[in-house]
Amino acid sequence: MGERGVSGRAGAEPAGVLVIEDAETIAIAVQSVLTGAGYRVLVRADGDHLERDLSEFRPDVVILDVMLPHRDGFALLAVVRSRSRAGVVMLTARDGVGDRLRGLSSGADDYVTKPFVLAELAARVNALLRRMGRLPAVITVGDLVVDPVAATVRRGDATITLTATEFRLLQYLAENRGAVLGKPQILSAIWGFDAYGPNLVEVNISALRRKLEAHGSRLLHTVRGMGYVLREDDR
Repeated sequence: MGERGVSGRAGAEPAGVLVIEDAETIAIAVQSVLTGAGYRVLVRADGDHLERDLSEFRPDVVILDVMLPHRDGFALLAVVRSRSRAGVVMLTARDGVGDRLRGLSSGADDYVTKPFVLAELAARVNALLRRMGRLPAVITVGDLVVDPVAATVRRGDATITLTATEFRLLQYLAENRGAVLGKPQILSAIWGFDAYGPNLVEVNISALRRKLEAHGSRLLHTVRGMGYVLREDDR
């Protein structure tokens, strides 16, 4: 499989995520959602290049599948812990308590069992990066303040109440503020890789927009034929 790409936002170097997963469909889906979230992403089908990737790519987070050819995820976890300060998320089809305990006791920071929703994995990576101090505690766009840790949203002096899905959608838009996000990107990040139709995005965007505009000017804009963008101005 090899390297499939590196991406990120302009400006300060974004956080890097190394994904080691031998199931190509899963690897592509994980890469899509993490790249869409603005991370630098490097995907490998095995851990043969791990030592070099830790030195050259310098990931902030490593996502390790447990069942891998050559060296399994537990062996690779030991390498990461001996050579890097990166956070580690274990990814596996196994659901036994023993495997989860082994991974966590060996130094993994989190453990996600397949099958999983991509939005959940992205949220786990995001939370891990925030605990590591690689992401800001709050996100501001104009007078909008999104606090992912406290799960609160404010505009000026007003607190905005959102559903869990609306909050995940707003957080994703806020973390990618200024970038136009297409419906497939949003579907992948919030609900899973091509899991539902684009009408689901439209319905939730409309509901979120109404709540935001009840307390101020428009921040969530539609870019015709391209998608949606969260930004302060009305260009």
